[in-house]
Amino acid sequence: MKQTTNTILMIRPVSFRMNEETAVNNYFQEDLDLKNTEINAKAQAEFDAFVEKLRAVGVNVIVENDDKLMDTPDSIFPNNWVSFHENGDIALYPMFAENRRRERREEVFMRLEKEGFLIENIVDYTSAEDDGIFLEGTGSLLLDRKNGKAYCALSPRADEELFIEFCEDFDYFPVVFTANQTVDGKRLAIYHTNVMMCLAENFAVICADSIDDKKERKNVLQHLKDDGKEIITITEAQMHQFAGNMLQVRGNDDKRYLVMSKAAHDSLTKAQIAQIEKHCEILSSSLETIETCGGGSARCMMAEVFLPKA
Repeated sequence: MKQTTNTILMIRPVSFRMNEETAVNNYFQEDLDLKNTEINAKAQAEFDAFVEKLRAVGVNVIVENDDKLMDTPDSIFPNNWVSFHENGDIALYPMFAENRRRERREEVFMRLEKEGFLIENIVDYTSAEDDGIFLEGTGSLLLDRKNGKAYCALSPRADEELFIEFCEDFDYFPVVFTANQTVDGKRLAIYHTNVMMCLAENFAVICADSIDDKKERKNVLQHLKDDGKEIITITEAQMHQFAGNMLQVRGNDDKRYLVMSKAAHDSLTKAQIAQIEKHCEILSSSLETIETCGGGSARCMMAEVFLPKA
C-alpha cells in the first residue's frame, strides 16, 4: 500500500464563509469583519494560488467547482466527507454540521470516472447521522496506509464505535486517544485529528502535548516509533498556526513534498524545518482567509485519490 499519492481532489469554493454550524466545536474558527462575498473572493484567490503551486511541481490536482445552490460554506474541505482507496473503494462519512452533508455530491464521482479512475464500491456510513454519530473522514482518522494503522482523536466529530467499524471494514489497526486544546482556560477536545498530527511516509508531525493522558500519549508515540517514523513534535501554539495540518504528496518524478500553509511554515523552528527537509521538500501557500474563517488549512483542502486507473 502506498502512503502518498500524486492525485488530489480539491473543491473550489463559491459560498465560502465562516460556518456558524461548525463554530460550536471548532475553536480554530474566527469571524472576519468582512462581507461574505469579500470573504469568498479572498478564499477563491488563496485556493487558486495554492492549486497553481501544487500543479507547478507536478501534483495532479483535479478541481471540481462547488454548487452555489447547495450553500455549503465548508465545501473547500472535501477530505471530511470522502476517502478514496487503492482497491477502488470509496468511503462516505457522517458529518456533524447539517449544512456540510450537502457537500456529498454524485458529480464528484462522475468527474473522477471521467478522469479515468475506477470506482468499485461505495461504503456508506452516513446513516449514523440519524443517531447523532459522526466520523469526519480523514479529518477524524489518520491513515497509515502502509502499516495498516488508523489514528483517531475522539471528539464530538469522531465516534469510537464507528471508527472501530471503519477499521474492521478497511482492515486497519485502530489507535484511539483523546487530544485537547486550551479554550478559555478549559481543556476541550480538538475537533479533528488532522490538526494535531500529520502522518508521512518516514516521519510524523505531532502535537504530543495535546494528548493529556500519559498512557495514551506513550501508546501513540510507540506506534509511530515501531513503524520507523521519525517523530517531529510541535507545540500547542504551533498547532494553532496549523502546523499539524500538513499532507505529504508526490510531484514530478515521484518527488515528495510536505504541503502546508504559510502560517504553519512560518511557525516552525529552524530545527523542525531541518527535520522535515531530511525527508522531503516543503511546499507552502498563504491560506489566511481560509484558515481564519474555516478553521481548517492545507491538509483539509486536499482529498487524496488512491483509486486505481480504469
